[in-house]
Amino acid sequence: MGPAERLRRLLPVYGLPILTVGLIVLFSILLPDTFPTALNARSILSDKSVIALLSLSAMLPMIAGRIDLTVGYGIVLWHVAAISLQVTYGFSWPAAVAITLVGGVMSGLVNGLLVEVAQIDSFIATLGTGTILYSFAMWHTDGRQIMGPLPHGFLAINATWILGLPISTFYVLGVAVLLWLITERLPVGRYLYAIGANPKAAALNGIPVRAYVIGVFVASGLLTAFTGVLLASKLRIGQASVGLEYLLPALVGAFLGSTTIRPGRVNVWGTLVGVLILAVGISGLQQFGAAFFVEPLFNGATLIVAIGIAGYAQRRRSAVRRSRDAEK
Repeated sequence: MGPAERLRRLLPVYGLPILTVGLIVLFSILLPDTFPTALNARSILSDKSVIALLSLSAMLPMIAGRIDLTVGYGIVLWHVAAISLQVTYGFSWPAAVAITLVGGVMSGLVNGLLVEVAQIDSFIATLGTGTILYSFAMWHTDGRQIMGPLPHGFLAINATWILGLPISTFYVLGVAVLLWLITERLPVGRYLYAIGANPKAAALNGIPVRAYVIGVFVASGLLTAFTGVLLASKLRIGQASVGLEYLLPALVGAFLGSTTIRPGRVNVWGTLVGVLILAVGISGLQQFGAAFFVEPLFNGATLIVAIGIAGYAQRRRSAVRRSRDAEK
């Protein structure tokens, strides 16, 4: 195999990480006083941890060939609930967190049942349930902010620093390692990828498709609720106007994740690379003084490109598989 052929095979795998490094170098040269600083790095890690966790949450149903839009709508209700349970209803912060997490599990279970039992398309089902969750948040807050004194333990969920880094960074790494072990090193991961590739074939091979799909929606709901708790600890107020802006970048990160590391299939480390390149690109553009609309424009354009690349990679994988089968 010649150098050109090796490069052609490696570029789809490592192209996005290389582009990320290239952007970091470019912005560091153009913005030497602000971009290549520890302060900027900590700011990126702290600000994008919520998006990274939501991207990992959205990634789980995608492995099984489904989509979960409640990652963007649900975080609105869950961060409001985590604050309101303490400030309005007097629950202790551990109880408030536990109730919020249970709420996330229940919403994920409803999504799974709608998709697998009621046989509603996952896009439509999660759009509907997500909108309902969002309406609950609007009804409860009545358009006002929910605020009040919060205990130190709850604030420490986000405010703690370890080794000079925000603790949210370690949440992301911990969740990423756990999901990587589950999806890449355990049978459940192989089953989920098989379901995503061909659910009928997976069922014929004895994989309980319905149980696994419901399970990934429950896991997605739990992780979304945890992210809502983290956001509540960070903002220290609950308001229904916050949260929906995370939906698009979370989906972009997950779709970008299917274009790198393991092209053609969503994966944990590719998802984190996707979130990182969004964070680096937006941070650099903002430091150049870009207008307020540049971030959603950047996210939207990147989503279109990511879906196009992901579709191409998937078709290429299918063509290679068919070619190998024909040779046999």
